[in-house]
Amino acid sequence: MSEAGMTTAAEEVDDLTASTADEAIRKVSKARRRHVIAQLLTDHTVTSQEQLADLLAVEGIYATQATVSRDLEEIGALKVRVHGMERTVYALAELPKDQVVPTEHLRRVLGEWVVDVASSGNLVVLRTPPGSAHVVASALDRTSVAGVIGTVAGDDTVLVVAAAADGGAALADRLAEIAGL
Repeated sequence: MSEAGMTTAAEEVDDLTASTADEAIRKVSKARRRHVIAQLLTDHTVTSQEQLADLLAVEGIYATQATVSRDLEEIGALKVRVHGMERTVYALAELPKDQVVPTEHLRRVLGEWVVDVASSGNLVVLRTPPGSAHVVASALDRTSVAGVIGTVAGDDTVLVVAAAADGGAALADRLAEIAGL
């Protein structure tokens, strides 16, 4: 316990047994953890990944620094300088549409989830494992790939619309290369 009679987030995590920590990890999805991170960044002045991990622990979510780092990158969090503060803080873009995904994230998502690429006219069809198409479509939408008007995601298929009437083949080649196919 701290001097004020309250436990710190780190002490609360230390008090968890291994089975309780494992159980907590299993119960919190990646999407839920990232939602909580976004809320914490909105509600607190977060200056480090370690501080964010402590705040997550207080919420009952155990995450390593490496996991927190990946989550921050994938939700588009940035370190920004705030007027009157010596240190930078983590912040999110005001609107989800303004949260740009780094190109490396797109490479990782396409490499992990895209299993086949086909094209016709100005359309590209990306095949994914069942339930994964929305992840690929979101990464494409948030990366602003040149020549892409938009995407439509089903369960295991993403339809990508190319800007040029005959641009599907070139776009398919570029997306296949990014995916490592």
